[in-house]
Amino acid sequence: MLGLSASTLISRLITLVIALSFHEFAHAWTANFFGDDTPRLHGRLTLNPLAHLDPIGSLMLVVAGFGWAKPVPVNMYALQRRSNSAPMLVSLAGPLSNLLLAFLAAIPLRLRLVPFSYSSGFFPSAFGFLSTFIQINLLLMIFNLIPLAPLDGEKVAQALFPPSWVNFLDRIRPYGPLILMAMLFILPRLGIDIIGWIIRPVFNLFWTLLVG
Repeated sequence: MLGLSASTLISRLITLVIALSFHEFAHAWTANFFGDDTPRLHGRLTLNPLAHLDPIGSLMLVVAGFGWAKPVPVNMYALQRRSNSAPMLVSLAGPLSNLLLAFLAAIPLRLRLVPFSYSSGFFPSAFGFLSTFIQINLLLMIFNLIPLAPLDGEKVAQALFPPSWVNFLDRIRPYGPLILMAMLFILPRLGIDIIGWIIRPVFNLFWTLLVG
């Protein structure tokens, strides 16, 4: 956490609690809606952060600006009995919850209800906190929609991609976490920032649409 100001750290901590808790709750609620009571039985149908936060993923969000929570257990067979599109909708629920949070936080900035001021003190300004809140929620949404296991985007892609692409995703699924780690930590050191190439233009588009 070296180099982080107190105001940035506070903003990220608060955002962490809200964004990840809503993300996982959205998965759990949608699965429960489609007839799978697995999340409820595992105590995940709640907004209580203690039920959702992962220690390492939380630390990464605070330090690096992105992270993860404990995945919600879901019974895909129970979902598919209710609807073939249910697994995709359960996976989409998390990223869409982050988009909703970013949209709500952008309203005061869009309407210029808060002064343009970053805090140089201990506590963040309203503008500084809302900006951080929007940024992290957008990053969580976009990152989670990358079509690689174990991210939400992999299940969304399985429902939308042509069969040949789905077969490819099936083959690389066991290596998904290793591929992600390489893309996040190894390739950028070699000057190959694939995650940045994917996220940056989409982030800029949504930031412009939401904040202006």
